[in-house]
Amino acid sequence: MFNTTVESLLNKALAERDDLFLIDFTISSDNKIKIIIDGDTGVKVEDCMFISRAIEHNLDREEQDFSLEVMSAGATSPLVNKRQYKKHINRILGLKTATEKIEGTLTNATDENIILEWKVREPKPVGKGKVTVKKQASIAYEDIVEAKVMIKF
Repeated sequence: MFNTTVESLLNKALAERDDLFLIDFTISSDNKIKIIIDGDTGVKVEDCMFISRAIEHNLDREEQDFSLEVMSAGATSPLVNKRQYKKHINRILGLKTATEKIEGTLTNATDENIILEWKVREPKPVGKGKVTVKKQASIAYEDIVEAKVMIKF
């Protein structure tokens, strides 16, 4: 009953803010509620507070003891929702599929796949030496094992 109430409150809060979306939601056996959200334009502290208040202010602590933690998806967290890819266009992703690892610039994200571009040094077709070649791959979401934004300084 408690889990259903919390989930309902969370869904209602997210429905009010269509720029925010759920990444993870868990309630442990000792009623520790953990919610991870992301947003189409990022997540501010105020966004976490909005979700937290929407839940906490509608639960009775006299009736149920609980703790509540609402946070944004971390910068180094893997991307798990298609909506996350769109906000990272033109950033470098480290991506794993079942057969390969690719690091490249995310140039597009549709409802079905993403487009990554990167450069590699390859032997010249004629003569000695190497030439830089631009590569591109279209990768379906279901083929992605893990994708992370690469933080470069």
